[in-house]
Amino acid sequence: MYRVLIVEDDKGIAEAIKEQAEMWNLQAKCVQDFRNVPAEFAEFDPQLVLLDISLPFFNGYHWCSEIRKVSKVPIIFISSASDNMNIVMAMNMGGDDFIAKPFDQSVLIAKVQAMLRRSYDFGTAVPVLEHRGAILNTGDSTLTYRETKLELSKNEYRILFALMESKGKVISREKLMEKLWESESFVDENTLTVNINRLRKKLDAAGLQDFITTKFGVGYLIA
Repeated sequence: MYRVLIVEDDKGIAEAIKEQAEMWNLQAKCVQDFRNVPAEFAEFDPQLVLLDISLPFFNGYHWCSEIRKVSKVPIIFISSASDNMNIVMAMNMGGDDFIAKPFDQSVLIAKVQAMLRRSYDFGTAVPVLEHRGAILNTGDSTLTYRETKLELSKNEYRILFALMESKGKVISREKLMEKLWESESFVDENTLTVNINRLRKKLDAAGLQDFITTKFGVGYLIA
């Protein structure tokens, strides 16, 4: 079942789109926190985004740009601001299509389904993981936080992926060493410690202090 994220602050319109999408066997979610759209994007991990231009706090162009930093997911703008300038701006910011309000719900769903077919018949979406506003892109092994994009080594990425995938749970040193074993002929305790320390320095420099917590004698976690 494809997942569609609806970024629309008019609750009536958002719920109507959600209801129509679900009638066509699509899983739909309406964004609730318009201050932090990327967090809901990462948590829901949609295959398509419906995005209004006029939104509280930040406009749709801003959020399109933020999503494009971590994902190539199809984005369809839905807006009454359908003059040529706004349509061109939407496409230039990374949008894939533009549907002017008011629109017929059946036409909207038909366009959504067509976009999903074109986008995913020959491949699958690349998932992302999020915590505290930091987004781990599993497509290119980078971490994006605010305006900073961190390039991660293979081991740093594997450590961070294991921790973010199980955030809130302690991951033992042995489990993390198993993750590193995939790429190393031999991994000892010191190798893990060195990688963890190097990763922490990168996170600290990006403004993510205390992102990884040590549970002495047990392992590490992100909470």
